[in-house]
Amino acid sequence: MSIQNTPIRQTTDMLPEAALMQMIAGKMLTQAIHVAARLGIADLIVEKPRGARELAQAVGAQEHALYRLLRALASVGVFAENNGGLFELTPMAELLRSDMPNSLRDLAIFFGEDWHWNSWGQAIYSVKTGKTAFEHVHGVGVFPYMAEHPEAARVFDGAMTNLSSIATPAVVEAYDFSGVKKLVDVAGGHGKLLAGILKAYPQMSGVLFDAPQVIAGAGEQFIKEGVAGRVELMAGDFYETVPAGADCYIMKHIIHDWDDERCLKILNNIHRAMAVGGKLLIVEMVIPPGNEPHFGKLQDLEMLLLPGGLERTEAEFKSLVERARFRLTRIIPTESPLSVVEAVKVK
Repeated sequence: MSIQNTPIRQTTDMLPEAALMQMIAGKMLTQAIHVAARLGIADLIVEKPRGARELAQAVGAQEHALYRLLRALASVGVFAENNGGLFELTPMAELLRSDMPNSLRDLAIFFGEDWHWNSWGQAIYSVKTGKTAFEHVHGVGVFPYMAEHPEAARVFDGAMTNLSSIATPAVVEAYDFSGVKKLVDVAGGHGKLLAGILKAYPQMSGVLFDAPQVIAGAGEQFIKEGVAGRVELMAGDFYETVPAGADCYIMKHIIHDWDDERCLKILNNIHRAMAVGGKLLIVEMVIPPGNEPHFGKLQDLEMLLLPGGLERTEAEFKSLVERARFRLTRIIPTESPLSVVEAVKVK
């Protein structure tokens, strides 16, 4: 089933009071899932169901408090309590395991971390001023903060890898890369997406380009996927330059971090690096019109509060790439909330 346009939870068949109360209480579930993910509960019940006492001893928690947490999560389908009072995995709880290819454990941890959570507590500041709540709370932008706080950066990188685990098969299935000889993944993190594409297209070579501290932790993914011999790791600053000579450049979850003016600096550097007719692929959420539910409309608030960017509509993407002297050719939806925005260099 496609999750592209699936709302967080259907409430249209509920009374307005019940539906709104469920939404208001959303922060409770965010933190409850965060705690279960942090404690690694799902990993502890893979082999067999376990009770709150055994789990509490394993993770250093208070037994009854942990039971209450797991009971609440079981009530919404994250874990299940059986007739013997033991907790077991459900399909959603499976996604909190650390060893699952499509794990969302690190993403759950990221959304509940205090440095992230406290920014949402100041959402009204961003709405009133248009400025980032993150910088208002922490006194520095989100990416400089990551550079100064390695543990926060580790959590963020893990969350982005989780998202790539969802995005990679969806992008590979939706987009035909068969004509691409050399692909540069700009700000590609630890290379989850690039590795998946290279594995599917043996004729292709790739370049992973990111900041020095990110590239220093990359490489393992390419070895794991058996494509390390076709990848070059390059460190740099995309505001200054990007690797030249490729016929295709891809960015996932990058453009949405920035306003148009900062995006244009990146896109202009890519424009200079590629030959006429080269392809630009922007893997992002594309906001649909009207009242249609879409996760991107909520993610857009995350962009407002943290980095100061935005999720864009088709018209906004078209305007942006044209200003950088590209022509938008098509938008390909995937079996995820992301789409592939394809553009070509025109001059």
